[in-house]
Amino acid sequence: MVRLGRWVSDHVVAGVGLLVLIYLFVPMFVVIAMSFNDPASRAAYTLDGFTVRNWTNPCEPEGLCSSLVTSLQVGILATVGATVLGTLMAFALVRHRFRGRGTANVVIFLPMASPEVVLGASLLALFVSTAGGGVLGFGTILIAHIMFCLSFVVVTVRARLQGMDTSLEQAAMDLYATESQAFWKVTFPLVFPGILSAALLAFALSFDDFIVTNFNSGQTVTFPMYVWGVAQRDIPMQINVIGTAMFLVAVLLVVVSEVLRVRRERVR
Repeated sequence: MVRLGRWVSDHVVAGVGLLVLIYLFVPMFVVIAMSFNDPASRAAYTLDGFTVRNWTNPCEPEGLCSSLVTSLQVGILATVGATVLGTLMAFALVRHRFRGRGTANVVIFLPMASPEVVLGASLLALFVSTAGGGVLGFGTILIAHIMFCLSFVVVTVRARLQGMDTSLEQAAMDLYATESQAFWKVTFPLVFPGILSAALLAFALSFDDFIVTNFNSGQTVTFPMYVWGVAQRDIPMQINVIGTAMFLVAVLLVVVSEVLRVRRERVR
């Protein structure tokens, strides 16, 4: 009994962690299974048969691929904009002292802390009052996404900067490196993992957003809005194909980054 109790105490944390992971991934497993589903009726979301037709004809439902392309375009542009602006803001907040620095640190958290309904309605009021309702569309979605992704980028990159050893830059200066050389040879490579993480987070937030987009989209339809619209009638199985593909891409990125990290450690 003592040995059994000791074994349980040694493995209880791992067991709970495994159960949590299973709980988190069960919905994804359902999506993967449904991507190969051949439903008897489009009105019923049940696993009735196996087919690869959903994968060979992912754009069969009207408007699905066009909405996906729109979401990818918005996500990429919003990621680039938010990452560039957020990285510059993070460097300014960490490396420089200026009047209003404390206030800026507090304001950065407001979009993260505000409910998305409030954020979306506020942006809608802003766009309508400044340019009229006809302006809503791709541009307003992009502006909104850059705005709410910006805070996440700043927080992520700032955390990386605050944990970085500045003596490495000083050592580069002592070895006669210019400020530009020290930045690109020392600072940027050290900060890059944080910037990359912030960019991936920004893309995920932008691609997945529905609430803010729904307020400010006008006639433009993104992928989450398309899913919400077709869910009122039926859900084409091709939506699960897109979800599975996005999941596999995310897993591939994680695996590649982990392999590269292990290789770098072996070289050291």
